[in-house]
Amino acid sequence: MTVPSREQRFPVGRSVTAEALDRDPYAVFARLAAHEPISWIPALDMWYVVGYENVRTALADPRLTTVSERSTIYDTFGEHMLTSEGDAHERYRGAAQQFFSPARIRAQWEPLIGERVESLMDGFEQRGRAELRSEFAARLPVQVMLSLCGLPAAAEPRLRAWYDDFEGALANFSGDPQVRLAARRSVTEFHALLDGEIRRSRDAGGRSLVAHLLDAPPPYRLDEEAIKRNLSIIFFGGISTVEALLLNCLWALLETPGALDRVQADEAQIPQVIEETMRWLSPVQSATRHASESFSWQGIEIGRHDTVNCMLGAANRDPAIFADPDRFDLDRTNSRRHLGFASGTHSCLGAQLAKAEVRIGLRTLLARLPGLRIDRESSETPRGYEFRQPRRLTVTWNS
Repeated sequence: MTVPSREQRFPVGRSVTAEALDRDPYAVFARLAAHEPISWIPALDMWYVVGYENVRTALADPRLTTVSERSTIYDTFGEHMLTSEGDAHERYRGAAQQFFSPARIRAQWEPLIGERVESLMDGFEQRGRAELRSEFAARLPVQVMLSLCGLPAAAEPRLRAWYDDFEGALANFSGDPQVRLAARRSVTEFHALLDGEIRRSRDAGGRSLVAHLLDAPPPYRLDEEAIKRNLSIIFFGGISTVEALLLNCLWALLETPGALDRVQADEAQIPQVIEETMRWLSPVQSATRHASESFSWQGIEIGRHDTVNCMLGAANRDPAIFADPDRFDLDRTNSRRHLGFASGTHSCLGAQLAKAEVRIGLRTLLARLPGLRIDRESSETPRGYEFRQPRRLTVTWNS
């Protein structure tokens, strides 16, 4: 008897294309959830896992690991806290964790974030019109991360270009050699920039993340190469999540009738805006894992070295957890159950910093831009199946 192939066994997965996911992943997730909650996606050469409990289970399964040479994150940045497990992971993450504590963020970094927000807004407030991605959301996290690491502000344009190469490489599941080459070249240039701050911090110390890593206690002490690899992924995560979350929050408020007026009248609702946006329009749509061994899950055979993509965006719209999940709802009582920052040992290290940047950014934008409204002809709807956000968001206001 002929054994059905993966493609034959998962007809819904066979019909999924990268273009459809880029345009509207939520429609794809709904079809998969109804018919194939664990499905083989030939177009991406990987498994997709949808459904809240399935995703949580996969993220906690020790057989599904971040350690793999097939990992685009490993291919781009090498071994670091998101491509390691066990003692190595604990050491890498432990070296940086205290730096990102809520108390330290409030005391040391929120004032700086506020200064950067105000300065960026000074550049466009009087015009009555701005494209908020290029003029605000894409710049704020770069400036904050440069300050955190003690790097020169003049490096902003270079870092932004490097970031774009990193983003392309992390979504490069087809293995395009030109995309890989561009990212590796940018990693080399970024590491060269870090070398200067490492030398300076060894001589003079300081409050930067680089100085913090150099002074980590012996159980977490890293050599310079490990510091640079881990800073690479911290930089990427610290930029991508903040940029997308700022834009997605604004998109949600501008597209949901009455939401913007309500939040402008009561800024205490901004934390709920952030949590509900993380659920409704997750900036990072997936957490990728790799099977360290063959095993059976729900009657499905997962092969050794298979890539398993845990779809955070799908989990966050699971109707079994979130009622009327396709609706952005400021009154939703369980928004914080979202998995937008993943879960388990590899949950987002900088989640509290990202929330602080977005909270301060939104509060200041809404306070200083009365009559805020979207210019639809000059804006784009959110796109992307790994990293999702509007690529242009043009707004006007009463200047």
